Amino acid sequence: MRIATITNWAYGATVCLTLASGIIMILASNADTAERQAVKQRQQFDQITEDIEADAWMLSDLARLFVIKKDPSILEEYRQKEGSMKSIEVRLEKLKDTGASNEELLLLGEGLKIVDELQDEQQAALARMARGDEQQAVALLYGSAYELELERAQREIDHFRQLLDKRVITDVQVATKTSKTLRTASEIMVGLTALLFLFVLGFILKRRVLRPVVRLSDVVHRLASQDYAVETPNFNQIDEIGDMAQAIHIFRENGLARQRLERERDADWAIRELLARMTQRLQGCESFDDVLNVATLFAPNIAPGLSGRLYILDRTPSRMRCVAEWLDPQGASTPFDPEDCWAIRRGQSHPPVNGEPDVVCYHLPESVAHQALCIPLIAQGEAIGLLSIQNILPENAPSRAYLELMAEALGLALANQRLRHELQEKALYDPLTGLRNRHHLDDMLRSQISLAQRTSTPISCLMIDIDHFKKINDKYGHEAGDAVIKRVASIIQRTIGDEGKAFRYGGEEFLVLLAGMDDEAAYECASQIYNEVKMSTVRSGISEIATVDVSIGIATYPQHVQSDSLIRASDVALYRAKELGRARIVSFGMLGEG
Repeated sequence: MRIATITNWAYGATVCLTLASGIIMILASNADTAERQAVKQRQQFDQITEDIEADAWMLSDLARLFVIKKDPSILEEYRQKEGSMKSIEVRLEKLKDTGASNEELLLLGEGLKIVDELQDEQQAALARMARGDEQQAVALLYGSAYELELERAQREIDHFRQLLDKRVITDVQVATKTSKTLRTASEIMVGLTALLFLFVLGFILKRRVLRPVVRLSDVVHRLASQDYAVETPNFNQIDEIGDMAQAIHIFRENGLARQRLERERDADWAIRELLARMTQRLQGCESFDDVLNVATLFAPNIAPGLSGRLYILDRTPSRMRCVAEWLDPQGASTPFDPEDCWAIRRGQSHPPVNGEPDVVCYHLPESVAHQALCIPLIAQGEAIGLLSIQNILPENAPSRAYLELMAEALGLALANQRLRHELQEKALYDPLTGLRNRHHLDDMLRSQISLAQRTSTPISCLMIDIDHFKKINDKYGHEAGDAVIKRVASIIQRTIGDEGKAFRYGGEEFLVLLAGMDDEAAYECASQIYNEVKMSTVRSGISEIATVDVSIGIATYPQHVQSDSLIRASDVALYRAKELGRARIVSFGMLGEG
């Protein structure tokens, strides 16, 4: 029941009890008034009966005194008193008006009749006195019959008084009892009113209002400070407190929803900032390794809890090769055919949004196939890689848009690195031979010399020139000349392997840096190159080119020259080999001996 209803009922009950108490108090006051009226009536009756009794005895005494003393003044006084006495009817009417009952009036009337009879006897005695019969008059007023009549009149009056006293006492007792009962009832009503008031204060105000309001006030204070973790009290009663509790509960739920949305918004902004930062870092990458490092660093933070792999498409042979992974994805990272991935086939992320049921990619393990997402890395309309994400569940799946943006950024970065690599290949490597060109030589020479100085190891330089190359071009054509250059370059590269760095220094000239080799080891390597070139056969179309020879000059640091003169010294040795007739090997150390 609502507090307002309870309060209204309590207010109504209080008003009713107050009115009832007032009415009872009025009734009790009336009972007191009746009691006072009964006492007053008794006093009035006593006064009237006393007057009647006094008048009767006074007339009797005056008459007796006159017959004894024969004093005319006494007779005169008797006449005056007799004239002033009222008749029986007047006296009884006065008693009736005062409230005497018929029984009481009848009893008193009998006494008054006796008094009247006594007055008649008094008149007879006075008449005899007037006739001179004094003795008879005295005998009449002092006789036993007269005394008996006086006593009988006195008994009737006394009986009337007794009856009147009994009735008055009864009326007073009844009025007193009624007044006491009504006052007790009034006190009970007042007590009930007080109890009801205490009930309203204790039960409604304290228990139903004060305690819940104090609890709700604490909750509201904490909610105002955005502490939405506070538990709202569970007041299920259907009243104002229940309405307030329900409203506070709804406010808390709205606050929790708002906090959840704010957290999601903050997480969303954090992911956007990570994507922006990753994109900026990718723009600064200078190699594929830089791109892979950025991917493995940012991917677990952009997609928390989601493991994944990054694949690159190799063109020859055509296969998807895993180059990076994070958070321990399931399954082996072995290469697979691009056709095994539906995302590569479709050129779109797979499976699509709300795409269940759908076919799964064949390269995925069966245990995660239905919890995976494949996003192709597209650049210039061509798939160059794949981003494979695992463990995607409804409760931890980030927005697909962010994953696709990450894939787009990685695709562009990888495409840029591929283009960068191709440009570097064209800028640093000779397209005909595949060897490094002179643009790469200065940096390589500085790094090799620096390493040799730090490790106190030697470094040798071979300067190689194809003998009579112009005659080959003139006789067999430029295609044949190119074939000769490619053949010599392949022999040089195969001979030095990973122990040296080969460069195409000029048209038909080559330069080789041999780190860690002294003059003797370098001479042995040069001899191997010289012999293999001399024994090789070069064809141009159906024509077989005659034997190809090379001249080689050798210089070694620090055995022969300082670091900044290494190439020049090897070139001097080569020039000396040509002076000596070509097709030979000359070391810079041999020049001093000659």
